[in-house]
Amino acid sequence: MSREGVGEPDGGRKGFYFHYWALFDGHAGSGAAVMASEKLHVHICEQLRDLVDILQDPSPPPICLPHSPADPTRVSVTEDDGEVPNDAVPRFHLEKAVSHESLVIGAIENAFKHMDDQIERERAAQHLAGGCCALAAIYLMGKFYVANAGDSRAIIIRNGEIIPMSREFTPETERQRLQFLALLRPELLGKEFTHLEFPRRIQPKELGKKMLYRDQNMNGWAYKKIEEDDLKFPLIYGEGKKARMMATIGVTRGLGDHDLKVFSSNIHIKPFLSCFPEVRVYDLTQYEHCPDDVLVLGTDGLWDVTNDKEVAGVVMEVLTSYEPNDPCRYTMVAQELVVRSRGVLKERGWRLANDKLGSGDDISVFVIPLGGPGNYT
Repeated sequence: MSREGVGEPDGGRKGFYFHYWALFDGHAGSGAAVMASEKLHVHICEQLRDLVDILQDPSPPPICLPHSPADPTRVSVTEDDGEVPNDAVPRFHLEKAVSHESLVIGAIENAFKHMDDQIERERAAQHLAGGCCALAAIYLMGKFYVANAGDSRAIIIRNGEIIPMSREFTPETERQRLQFLALLRPELLGKEFTHLEFPRRIQPKELGKKMLYRDQNMNGWAYKKIEEDDLKFPLIYGEGKKARMMATIGVTRGLGDHDLKVFSSNIHIKPFLSCFPEVRVYDLTQYEHCPDDVLVLGTDGLWDVTNDKEVAGVVMEVLTSYEPNDPCRYTMVAQELVVRSRGVLKERGWRLANDKLGSGDDISVFVIPLGGPGNYT
């Protein structure tokens, strides 16, 4: 967790603080995850710094900011320049309403992009191998902004109710985006893949037959006559946790992976990966929260073996065993979630309480209280 200040350090104008938590789940090396853990909050701070005055002004954000006095591109208009001709004045003055909340979302999105750009610039000099999924929670001015790029997830548990605050970004959940990009830019497929999806690999002997398929516009399935081009490997193949894009990676958003290629080829995968997170907002001021209301952030190692209802059950079970004012209670919940998801080592491997296979992935968890005395002041 980090508590960051936004504003002028010399007291020239009034700033504000935001609270920040983040999980970075690395793959194919730890370099990108380590750098993101050290720098993402800095990029968020930089993006918010330009919005300090706007966010503290109750009036709607300006559509266009005025030129700064030192802006060399500023063009002044004097009386000698003459009047603006009538035909240059727009006939319709339509302006889309932009909220302060959407400005913060945009700042977070841009921070992720700047973070990804920094990893790309410095990956050789800093030996930044691999990539990472990133899940961040920012508390600012009474609201939680939960930004997710990858397959980590977040939920809010409020009075026993479960509120999803993210969704996973995998080849299956982003199938249509990936297929549409492949359709628009077939050169990215390297003549090795087809953008169409089939239930299984097609055999050469099946040419001319009709088989189920779906393209970038379809949610359902239909039949098509198999052609030579359909024998290529599908862009998206597999199901559930085994689904892969280009037979290589199981997540479609995250940071890094700039050098990732399809095995034994020169086909780059990065063009299909997005560094932009989905940001969901939760307004704490709209509800009365008790000390048992929490935000849970977890990497996929938790969610692979534990569903939302089971997580909520563990949260309630552990919290009720501690006094409401005990600051350790939330840490103990996170610890218990990790321990139960890993399971117990037996002869047949790590096993859960129901004897199902425990998580073999890394597991990281935050449990953040939403209510109680003195939170986020």
